[in-house]
Amino acid sequence: MPFEPELFEADVLAAFPAEVRIPARTVAEALEARSAAAPRILVVLDDDPTGTQSVADLPVLTRWEVTDFTWAFNHRINGRRPDAVYVLTNTRSLDPAEAAARNEEVVRNALAAAALEIDGAAPSLQLGFVSRSDSTLRGHYPLEPDTIAATVAAATGEVTDGVVMVPAFPDAGRVTIGGVHYMRGTGGDAGKLTPVAQTEFARDASFGFANSDLAKYVEEKSGGRFPADSVIVLDLNIIRAAGPDGDPQASAKAIADAVGSATDSTPIVADIVTENDLRALALGLEEAERRGKKLLYRVGPPFVRGRIGQEIRTELSGEEAYAGLTPSDAGGLIVVGSHVGVTTRQLKALVEQHSAARIVEIDVERLLGGGSEDYLDGIVRTVAEALRSADVILHTSRLLIKTDDAAASLRIARTVSAAVVAVVNRTLKTFPPRFVIAKGGITSSDVAAHGLEIRHAIVRGPMLPGIVSLWEPVDGPAKGIPYIVFAGNVGDDQSLAQVTRKLSNTF
Repeated sequence: MPFEPELFEADVLAAFPAEVRIPARTVAEALEARSAAAPRILVVLDDDPTGTQSVADLPVLTRWEVTDFTWAFNHRINGRRPDAVYVLTNTRSLDPAEAAARNEEVVRNALAAAALEIDGAAPSLQLGFVSRSDSTLRGHYPLEPDTIAATVAAATGEVTDGVVMVPAFPDAGRVTIGGVHYMRGTGGDAGKLTPVAQTEFARDASFGFANSDLAKYVEEKSGGRFPADSVIVLDLNIIRAAGPDGDPQASAKAIADAVGSATDSTPIVADIVTENDLRALALGLEEAERRGKKLLYRVGPPFVRGRIGQEIRTELSGEEAYAGLTPSDAGGLIVVGSHVGVTTRQLKALVEQHSAARIVEIDVERLLGGGSEDYLDGIVRTVAEALRSADVILHTSRLLIKTDDAAASLRIARTVSAAVVAVVNRTLKTFPPRFVIAKGGITSSDVAAHGLEIRHAIVRGPMLPGIVSLWEPVDGPAKGIPYIVFAGNVGDDQSLAQVTRKLSNTF
């Protein structure tokens, strides 16, 4: 392996202008001006539920019938119609054909709901579509934005000019500079940057990749359909083109000008290092759309927050997590399915610190070997009994069973997730926990939709700064139980313990 020189963020950024401070309200006002004639809602197709960790006070759907969209589009939070609605598609756990079919169904139903009478008035609701995926570049790309674009064109005749790709997630240490996507170092490596293709995420069994340069990543994943030199790159020179007077409209114009040549789903990648960069991008995209450009978005978690001009929600306290609820005296249930390194370290720290918790392991080899029903029966009895007096940490065995076949790897992941879901669902109906934390993308999706039978929820905000979201279920058997969606690849080694401590009455 060739020697890779160390990269430091300060050195890489030295070639670019400083960020320009832009209040969230500036973006919100730009959206309000456009929405004065017809309200606009972003429909966020979230390929796992962790995309909600950067936003607050927005509806979340785990089902996507027309009636579900009608509920979400008409729902009022703090007296306002939502600027965005999240739809938990969970497509990262599906094979390509299933993922495409689900994307198409969601888009068609959203468009059908938007065309219905709203609050007794003639339909005037406009929709934008966001394909939310992983900040470490895993997922069905370009399949999902391709499917959304094709479905919109078939249903409305509207052709997509550009697909804007913004995987950056600065809150979790993922930034894009000079068109290259990086992971920031932590601890003793703070200040260092690692190209994302050199991390464990690039070796993902289902969604691995070789390129950190996003234009080359697009070429790689599109099989050459979009050559790297055809990709529009909005680097920091454009994102921060506000000039010495700091006028954000200068950046907006530069971005809209750069996007102007996009046609027929041209890929557009954007540098993002800070929240101000996201807001500058939002203003530029708003200007491009005002000029008539039709855009779709393929993004990481914080993009929607920046795009709708939402302030960064401070982390929720334990008291805020239970606000308006009557928490039970039962123990909480912490479910860990993710196998990435940071999750395993977080699990280890939680087990070491939470001596009062009961640890229950689901042996994956035994699960895949047959006779799983009797095995799961015993686990449910153990978990339900332990919840009467303690928190329960339910985790899958840490040995990751992998194959060289991406489809087979997905099938194994889904089998394991189905077992976890069965344990959660049967536990919920036997002895409901005080709270539920689900760690991992597929895990938290399946636990929400099937384990807890959540259909509609409101994301209230993050449990840690910028990451880890709290959902309030508004229907089903989990109503009144705080549900914490915790991505597998975020936080430091202490994060899982910190969140559990906020919610537990025995930690």
